[in-house]
Amino acid sequence: MRCERSPRLQAKQLERFILIMHFILFMLLVCPGEACAATEEAATGTSTDAVLLCRACGHELAVGADIRSVPSRRALSGRNDTLVGGRRVDVQLFQNPHGHRFEVITFRQADVRLHWPADQHFSWFPGFSWTVATCPRCATHLGWAFQPSVWPDTVTKSTFDESDQTFLALIAHRLLTEDFASSLLMTPKSFTS
Repeated sequence: MRCERSPRLQAKQLERFILIMHFILFMLLVCPGEACAATEEAATGTSTDAVLLCRACGHELAVGADIRSVPSRRALSGRNDTLVGGRRVDVQLFQNPHGHRFEVITFRQADVRLHWPADQHFSWFPGFSWTVATCPRCATHLGWAFQPSVWPDTVTKSTFDESDQTFLALIAHRLLTEDFASSLLMTPKSFTS
């Protein structure tokens, strides 16, 4: 006896397959290799200036052009990956004094809230003091902001933003590209005719 699949069952299987593929793309925020970036860009139309969002609330934090490589000799490891959209980024792995590890991407600027005073102890970047950076909308810890250690412990946001000597190290898995967020949204069946 042969079992025929109904068109409705095939459509449901296709929807499930698409949903699984979107989930896989969601999980691969950082995709190794230029071939992967070219495939992603062709498939999603993502530009190198893709908007990066807070994964927790979707707040727009930065664009790809804001990424700035700041290597540190204190990194446990580092790799050069292709961010979805084709932008090559340095991802560094650091460990804090409590043993927690973080993969970070460094940015020239981002729309985050900074929590001074800055602390020069246990800095991952020699010669720089750090302060916590959180999402201005949902207060999720996104990473750290770094300023020269010779600066006062507390500076204004405009002083920090206008300086070429400052940067941010944001935790890679707490970021999401806008293109991926959009690809995860599906129109409910009740809205389609």
